[in-house]
Amino acid sequence: MPKVLVVDDSLSVRKVVQRALESKRIDVLSAASGSEAMEQIGREAPDLIVCDVIMPDMDGYQICDFVKKHPTLGRTPVLLISGIVNSTVLERAAKVRSDDVMRKPFAADELLHRIEGFLAKARPPAAADNAGAPAPSPAAAITAVSAPPAAVSAAQQNPATISAVAAQPVSIAPAPAPVVAPPPDLKPLLSGVADLPGVSLTALIDCEGALMEAAGGLLPEAELAGALAACLVESTSGVGRALAQGHLQSVILEYDGGVVLLNAVGSGAMLAVVLGDPAVLGKVRYHVKKALPDLVRAV
Repeated sequence: MPKVLVVDDSLSVRKVVQRALESKRIDVLSAASGSEAMEQIGREAPDLIVCDVIMPDMDGYQICDFVKKHPTLGRTPVLLISGIVNSTVLERAAKVRSDDVMRKPFAADELLHRIEGFLAKARPPAAADNAGAPAPSPAAAITAVSAPPAAVSAAQQNPATISAVAAQPVSIAPAPAPVVAPPPDLKPLLSGVADLPGVSLTALIDCEGALMEAAGGLLPEAELAGALAACLVESTSGVGRALAQGHLQSVILEYDGGVVLLNAVGSGAMLAVVLGDPAVLGKVRYHVKKALPDLVRAV
């Protein structure tokens, strides 16, 4: 099973990527900082690295440069992700020999497509060579599984005994597969709120303001609004901490054109609901509270 290391200081981004990759039977490692990523790289030797460009202790360019100059891991693909992809970012990425640069926020399907392409190219040639090797005959396979060493030795000396050995019943009990409940799908959860009368947009935003999923349409400058909302929530949370009031639960913003409701989803995301009719605010808050447990599980 291939191993992919996801490096991002945003818990929400790491969770989104992890959910997408694990659905394709890819082992996912994660790191929340550059120093943690360096430890994981040295210890786990991942097959591919997805790394955010901007992090608090060291940036993605430094991590990519370290990997590409490593004596044994230099061929490991590194995919950089960044909220801004311009000529400066692309030049710096090329300088450290990044394999690709992807803009945040991104669709999980697009990320998965790129990762699968890199992993297919990096597949060892031995796997391709073995693919063309002839399969063992059914009799030989049954003999190898069911016969004790003495019987196999006898069969090798006298081919006539192969039929007798192969006829022995084989009983192999399969190991029970663990039952793991899949996380709820974000889109239907958001649509349940977005479809309420008076709601024009419902969006899930990570702690950095990156858009994770949306329903009900996408307004102009929605990404910028998400980033500004993240700053607002962070500063408002600081007020609560200073006054010993605990964690922020929700913020209601009233404008000329309507109301924006911001609701915390665990510690790594927030739900933004845009309302054109303030009269439905109470009903929307009721439905948001009902959806929160599933939203927390999903992120």
